[in-house]
Amino acid sequence: MTIYKAPLDDLRFALFDVLGAESTLTSLQGGEAHSRDLLDAVLEEAGRLSEQLLAPTNGPADEEGCHFDKATQTVTTPKGFKEAFKQFAEGGWTGLTNSEKYGGQALPGVLGIATTEIFQSGNLAWSLYPLLSEGATHAMKMHGEEWQRERFMKPIVEGRWTGTMCLTEPQAGSDLGLLKTRAEPGDNGIYKITGTKIFISAGEHDLTENIVHLVLARLPDAPEGSRGISMFIVPKFKVNEDGSLGARNTVAAGAIEHKMGIHACSTCVINLDGAEGYLIGKPHKGLMAMFTMMNAARLSVGVQGLALAERALQNSLNYARERLQSRSLSGPKFPDKPADNLLVQPDVRRMLLTQRAFVEGSRALLLYTALQTDIESRSNDEAARKAAGELVAFLIPIAKGVVTELAQECTKEALQIYGGHGYIAENGMEQFVRDARIITLYEGTTGIQAADLLGRKILQLQGVGARHFLEEISAFCQKHSTDEALRTLIGPLAVATKQWSDLTMKLAQRVQANPEELGAAATDYLYYSGYVTLAYLWARSVAAVEAGSQPPAFKQAKRDTAMFYFARILPRTLMHKAAIDAGVETLPAIV
Repeated sequence: MTIYKAPLDDLRFALFDVLGAESTLTSLQGGEAHSRDLLDAVLEEAGRLSEQLLAPTNGPADEEGCHFDKATQTVTTPKGFKEAFKQFAEGGWTGLTNSEKYGGQALPGVLGIATTEIFQSGNLAWSLYPLLSEGATHAMKMHGEEWQRERFMKPIVEGRWTGTMCLTEPQAGSDLGLLKTRAEPGDNGIYKITGTKIFISAGEHDLTENIVHLVLARLPDAPEGSRGISMFIVPKFKVNEDGSLGARNTVAAGAIEHKMGIHACSTCVINLDGAEGYLIGKPHKGLMAMFTMMNAARLSVGVQGLALAERALQNSLNYARERLQSRSLSGPKFPDKPADNLLVQPDVRRMLLTQRAFVEGSRALLLYTALQTDIESRSNDEAARKAAGELVAFLIPIAKGVVTELAQECTKEALQIYGGHGYIAENGMEQFVRDARIITLYEGTTGIQAADLLGRKILQLQGVGARHFLEEISAFCQKHSTDEALRTLIGPLAVATKQWSDLTMKLAQRVQANPEELGAAATDYLYYSGYVTLAYLWARSVAAVEAGSQPPAFKQAKRDTAMFYFARILPRTLMHKAAIDAGVETLPAIV
């Protein structure tokens, strides 16, 4: 069984010392009570719940998986899942960041991201059941009518129901313009919806009494392509006007997928056969509602990468400390033992420092992005709200695309430290590798994140969010230009930031001349952006630790990891720049 201890010290450091979350949050509308003491107490309780209730189920649930009964079209989740969800809901976690009006606690979004990391590290597959509900409630809050929020959203916030996103079809994955599910208008605002959806996470389960599906479909008069998509609320059980459950709706699981990872999450084929549903938002405007869900989901998927990498790091570091294997190249370090531990090997330290650099840097990035969502939604300053929203839009593809890709590297390196023992299922490391693979795929593949960053956020939106971020980094470099403690970081960061800006301008000109250059450069540009972004947050972390009162060992670990990142990771930008400069002509046609 793998170990897990919630990284509360680093979460507190990132939130309060690096990002100054307390002063920001308490200055926002409705944030007067969002003090460090309150946030600390919530983090402590989340850590206890994850360590004691969720983490022990991770390996056994992966081995057991979900059970699908074809005759009843129902799914039974692994042992312990139902009780865990019951405790989770009773503790108010299902409505942590939702409005009090609908049964939530109205706590900050950045706290929701921090606790989500903790729960996902405990058991990623289990955490997907409540997680999918967040996107559904967000869409209903932003685009639904009040009666829809009362009837369908409130029970989800209270933890009595869950929600899903039903987007993908066999012939329509990322290209939603190919979507075929039909919605026929009926009486009293009810639509009859027919079609098949696939890859629906938490599409059927036994954790709650009802499941609310948000389904994309086409009305009879819908225009072709993605402009003709509408969104509908389709409950598993029909819901009466008083909120009580009615008859079973004609929406059901046709099968569950047999997957590489996240075995304990029921990924379903969902069949709709004239199922009753309600239009959410305006006709043919479902894409807007979908992106409301998708942006929230993409940030949460980035957190999944962090969560898996954190647990993999904890276990591989523990193993490296305990495993006795050969001797140090410079002579025995533990002469009283038959061999030295793995930590005496420079290459093992390289793998561990790579993991630590990515884990702690990613945590700062994800919390920074989440804090901007709080500013966007609750600042008293309209200009601050606008700028924060533009920053979030720019950072989402980096937070999702880069962090999930780095999680692949982290879990791979963690398994590598174990050697052959990592490949054996009983040690739990191979599960992290398997579970991590999906996060680069769902809610938009890495290529889609790259195209979104370069094509939409940089070119279409003229890089407004990027300008905010580059100006922020430049101001930080200027502020600390004479800070001796940051001397080895500020120079390289300033150079990388200038190169990032120049590269962006150069790429914009090339894409204007030849649109194929966008696809040729996008993924390398995404990585380039991610590595510079993490460099900035590592420099901020060192500035914070130098000014803070953390224990000496904590401070030194931050300095050492930042030094490692700047010396051995940030130079990867040179490789990606070379690939970008090579251009589309180095990608010849394949026949």
